[in-house]
Amino acid sequence: MSVLDALIPQVHGDDPERTSSLLESVADVATVTRGSVNDPEVIARVIPGHSIVVHLAAETGTGQSMYEIDRYVEANIGGTGKLLDFLTNGKHDVKRVVVASSRSIYGEGEYRRADGSIVYPPHRADSDLAAGIFEVRDPETGEILTPIPTRETAKLHPSSVYGITKQVQESLVMTVAPAIGIEPVSLRYQNVYGPGQSLKNPYTGILSIFSTLIGQGKEINVFEDGKESRDFVYIDDVVEATFLSATRTEAAGGIFNVGSGVATSVLEVVEALFAAFGQTVPTRVSGNYRLGDIRYNTADTTMLSERVGFTPQVGFREGVRRFVEWAKMEKIEDSGYERSLQEMSERNLFK
Repeated sequence: MSVLDALIPQVHGDDPERTSSLLESVADVATVTRGSVNDPEVIARVIPGHSIVVHLAAETGTGQSMYEIDRYVEANIGGTGKLLDFLTNGKHDVKRVVVASSRSIYGEGEYRRADGSIVYPPHRADSDLAAGIFEVRDPETGEILTPIPTRETAKLHPSSVYGITKQVQESLVMTVAPAIGIEPVSLRYQNVYGPGQSLKNPYTGILSIFSTLIGQGKEINVFEDGKESRDFVYIDDVVEATFLSATRTEAAGGIFNVGSGVATSVLEVVEALFAAFGQTVPTRVSGNYRLGDIRYNTADTTMLSERVGFTPQVGFREGVRRFVEWAKMEKIEDSGYERSLQEMSERNLFK
């Protein structure tokens, strides 16, 4: 098995060969090459001799993508294009490509009106958010909509540059791979968390961000009203779902949500972290908001279960306990979270 990773400082620190948890975790099972998926020579050196490619390479960060647009497009779309170009024109033994898509491609996802009909609402208006109206409203009637688990057949309308690039990544793989005799699989990961995720990267999600703040004894600023929710899925479950999707015949050609199927609010995240750490810090529900953020997101995972045979095993509370147990052993470093908010504020994306 081989791993190709750029080991960028934002994720792995300034000295990744010494500090990266990735290198330590795969040292005994894989050959690691430091390089970019945007480098055709590196791709041509790493891919031959492998029958399955799990394409996880991407810049991640919904907020950051809105002001580092070229970086995200070049890495996520450009890198996928270079990979597929080699698979089309180079010599290799690849039979299947599994691409990491994202829940972000759905935008707000699926909602239900009071009459039972399904609606895919547009992005929430700045004027509503500024007025403290955080719930998603029907674009036609103005009524508050009820979120429901989002199916793979839902409308795709991402609300960030990151989401757009993930949609294009998926489309490229699902279109090109079958044309060259390779089986494609797309996995729309929800909010993945667990030991090993970067605590240095301020764009990796609230579990990392809040854990660092707790470790530093700093205040947690809960955006909006704290009732916004996500589908958090533990890393061990994600690995199992990815393995099954990469190896099972039934997965070929499939597009699957990978999540827990359970909605967890930001306030519930804070409560679970406090319980796992055995300590609290000041918490402020501020009403601040980021343009492009969605309100709710939960995955319908029926298709993954029925076709691939996957059922998540780790509940959120247990997953947080395991994550915190690991995080407590890590060195507490400044993640640059405050700086990231300042950068978004300067561009009128954080209010």
